[in-house]
Amino acid sequence: MAIQVGVSIDRSSPVPLYHQLAEQLSGAIASGMLQPGDPFENEIALAERLSLSRPTVRRAIQELVNQGLLLRRRGLGTTVANRKVHRRAELTSLYDDLKRDGGRPATTVLKHEIVRDERVATALDLPADAELLSIIRLRLSDERPLAILHNWLPPVYNDITREDLEGEGLYAVMRDRGVRPVVAHQTIGARTPTAAERRHLGLKPSEPVLTMTRVAFDAVGNAVEYGDHSYRAQDYSIEVMVDKR
Repeated sequence: MAIQVGVSIDRSSPVPLYHQLAEQLSGAIASGMLQPGDPFENEIALAERLSLSRPTVRRAIQELVNQGLLLRRRGLGTTVANRKVHRRAELTSLYDDLKRDGGRPATTVLKHEIVRDERVATALDLPADAELLSIIRLRLSDERPLAILHNWLPPVYNDITREDLEGEGLYAVMRDRGVRPVVAHQTIGARTPTAAERRHLGLKPSEPVLTMTRVAFDAVGNAVEYGDHSYRAQDYSIEVMVDKR
């Protein structure tokens, strides 16, 4: 039986009714009130209970389907989809995104070492023999593995510790040092996982990973980090807005 979510609609608000409804329903999913696989209240019942038109309710439900929060199956009705992290193509950290969406992010540092890497140093506009802090982290959300994050940082950050990185996100650690990444060049792709990715992310060989390679810069144009990350594709998506020039 579908759980009835308490919804408060303000008809005097300039916010469209469908958007008010969609926001409150997505909040119920984010909070865990509605769990993956739960049956979702059908359109007719929801419209009658809230005294809303069916087109308004239909549009709200479609919003959640488009976001990957609900799943419609012919003959089976609408159910709550498996949890999926939706990340907009903007300069934020995964840790911050998860916290914002009501998740419980956690980090395991897999590797923390000083290295020399000519390719990365060039991307960071540093001498080829610069000593870089290389960190590889396993990011979990609600105790489930979500991503492997590999970052290289300029020598000025070589004092960042494992403990720093296990306590909060990398960008928060950098902000604590007075540095705020404000713009980045990033490339998004997909591929088959490596053996290490399959092991850490719990993937089958046929299950792909999404990838993101990024160079981030501060407000004066200094490169502050190089990242090469992989994500469980079934639990992660990236939203990109494009416009016609």
